[in-house]
Amino acid sequence: MKVAFTAQGNGWYEKVDLRFGRGRGFFVVDTNNEETRFIDNASNVEAAHGAGTSAAQIIINAGIDVLVTGHVGPKAGSVLKSAGIKVYSTEGNITLKDAYRLFKEGKLKEQEL
Repeated sequence: MKVAFTAQGNGWYEKVDLRFGRGRGFFVVDTNNEETRFIDNASNVEAAHGAGTSAAQIIINAGIDVLVTGHVGPKAGSVLKSAGIKVYSTEGNITLKDAYRLFKEGKLKEQEL
């Protein structure tokens, strides 16, 4: 399974970015082998509108199964839901490593889209 976290940077000790559409990027973890990669979201950071739905398309195109973020708006949520992607909420000021641990332990709440 591929899990994407909205991230302020590329690395386990970077912080989760609570902004889905305007976050710096997505830190992706393959739960089968814990390989990671970073998907840049720079094109949406300063977007006038549509950042959430554009970011949702990036997630879909990357083959992501689960998204962990702060909050997803209704339009982006609809796009993600129609693609079968589950979305979980996390708190601010937490590292990607801690967010991944909480996800694996089943301690994150699934967002209703």
